[in-house]
Amino acid sequence: MSATRRTPTDALATLLTAAVLTAAILVTSIGLVATPAHADPGPPPASMASLGDSITRGFNACGWYVDCPSRSFSTGDDAEVNSHYLRIRTANPAISGRNHNDGRSGATSADMAGQAGTAVSQGVGYVTMLIGANDACTSSESGMTPVSTFRSNIDAALNRLRSGLPEARVFVISVPDIQRLWSVGRGNLAARAAWSLFGICQSMLANPTSNAQADVDRRSRVRQRVVDYNTQLAQACAAYGSNCLFDGNTVFSYPFTLGQLSGWDYFHPNAAGQRVLAGISYDAGFGW
Repeated sequence: MSATRRTPTDALATLLTAAVLTAAILVTSIGLVATPAHADPGPPPASMASLGDSITRGFNACGWYVDCPSRSFSTGDDAEVNSHYLRIRTANPAISGRNHNDGRSGATSADMAGQAGTAVSQGVGYVTMLIGANDACTSSESGMTPVSTFRSNIDAALNRLRSGLPEARVFVISVPDIQRLWSVGRGNLAARAAWSLFGICQSMLANPTSNAQADVDRRSRVRQRVVDYNTQLAQACAAYGSNCLFDGNTVFSYPFTLGQLSGWDYFHPNAAGQRVLAGISYDAGFGW
């Protein structure tokens, strides 16, 4: 059998292929793999609105089972929390007094389109959205919002913002890891009593000390539902376009502690929790 002859063109192609592969390996090894750049966020906004549920409303962060919007991580004006609003106000005083909290305690993804409509009517330049805890935290596992329905609800809200506020920046925040809530509170008698007495998030928090396989599996499925919600939030935001930014699961991944939860329900962030939420979410945002 005769040897295959290699032409100069063959040799050149081989050299070029090797060079490309070497460059790719080098780029990957030093962490310079190109990723799509996010659009320039532009100047700090002069107005903002927050969409969401009781977390956005600052529920239980300053009083017994009441909303405390002044301590909202997003639009609050309490210096202790140092919200997105206050951080932006430092850079752009024009936003002063133009911080709208459109959230509602108890809201689910189904309420987001309506809240988005309110933000559109306010003509704001920046919108935060944190939603999904109540879609997963239900009286039983069967009551959780289906993933496809959750996505439809989010798309409806984002479409309303995109059509009504085409220049606004939209920041979508991941749903917190509610299994972490179970993990940090299950050994605390007061937390277990509050969860039971007030029927809090029973899809996850029922039988909190049980190690029965059925309970272990249930908690795993509920957590997976939250993971699936966050996947949909990321995809919906990407589909929105360059004016939308997802937090990259920053909030979901944060290892919050029992001391950052309200001592009344061991579920909602207290002032310290709102402050942490403000800091980690803002740092994952547009960078004003």
